[in-house]
Amino acid sequence: MAPRRLPRPRELAPLLRPAPFVRDATARRLRRAAAVADLRTIARRRTPRAVFDYCDGAADGEQSLRRAREAFEGVEFQPSVLRDVSTVDTGRDILGRRSALPFAFAPTGFTRMVHTEGERAVASVAQEIGVPYTLSTMGTTTIEDLASSVPSARLWFQLYLWRDRSFGADLVQRAAAAGYDTLMLTVDTPAGGARLRDVRNGLSIPPALSMRTFLDGALHPHWWFDLLTTEPLTFATLAAGGTPEQLINRVFDPALTMADVEWLRGTWPGKLVVKGVQSVDDAVRVVDAGADAVLLSNHGGRQLDRAPVPLQLVAPTAQALGGRAEVLVDTGITNGGDVVAAVALGATAALVGRAYLYGLMAGGRAGVAKAAEILRTDIVRTLQLLGVPSVDELAPQHVRLR
Repeated sequence: MAPRRLPRPRELAPLLRPAPFVRDATARRLRRAAAVADLRTIARRRTPRAVFDYCDGAADGEQSLRRAREAFEGVEFQPSVLRDVSTVDTGRDILGRRSALPFAFAPTGFTRMVHTEGERAVASVAQEIGVPYTLSTMGTTTIEDLASSVPSARLWFQLYLWRDRSFGADLVQRAAAAGYDTLMLTVDTPAGGARLRDVRNGLSIPPALSMRTFLDGALHPHWWFDLLTTEPLTFATLAAGGTPEQLINRVFDPALTMADVEWLRGTWPGKLVVKGVQSVDDAVRVVDAGADAVLLSNHGGRQLDRAPVPLQLVAPTAQALGGRAEVLVDTGITNGGDVVAAVALGATAALVGRAYLYGLMAGGRAGVAKAAEILRTDIVRTLQLLGVPSVDELAPQHVRLR
């Protein structure tokens, strides 16, 4: 047994170094976040229940979202050792232009309800890190205002076609004039999904002060202060209110067909993506109609519950398209390793939504930047541990779905 003795003061000094004090409260919060899950925990604590559930929840029993996440959890990587990964290239060509990372920021509706900095904060981070940002038709910042706030960002516009087609045509023209290079048509909303958390929380858009929301707001005074002391919270492209499901059923067109894809192809001068594809057959059909890419998506689990798992469609879709169009994927992505797995299976890139929303709720623009940095760090680490020095070198042999 080693002899015992009392430590000398000079031996204790190196062990008693407190962490440096960070004056900024947001920076202190975010410093503790090592994963997207940590940002989610902070977001849940800082945001009113109805707002958090609007971002975090899905439809009906939320099985689509749960199964999507389970698919990523079931990924098994196949590493190769003794490879030089001293430097790693995370760049990726997405729809004709280089992105610094193999993902884009997905469109999210009513983003300023999540945090008053809203779409501008997210697009600003996208501009800084060199990835595309997608503005939603249901956004809270106009097409033109967003473009002017991030002049060097790569911007995509997500389009819902409404019963009044002239309104959609006007949005398309405005997006083209403002310099958006990609149009993303969402096709999985012929009816609103049963988002039960929103119903149970009494969520309305814009938010309304009921006794329940007033009491919840008392626990989150900073959120209400920001809401009431900044520009009014409204949709940028429509004057409408109600629950998310009511808005979809009242405004979006359930008569959308392949002819509309062909019409957009003849109207839109840039790249065309069709979002919400959930079968290989439909992927082939929309590419035949002129789409440059398909986004395999079940709307984050927010539309049809028990829908197909997008990740599981990546490999067969890529094989069926044979390089005629790019394959994108979303839903359930909470880690940079998820992005790596999707690319290895055959996707060009992934789209990330909830991950940056958790960051936005946790700390505004700084929280979005933290989420992006977590994902970037995950991607670099995963590539190094796989023995793959470049995203472009990822291939099916690097991953399998258990």
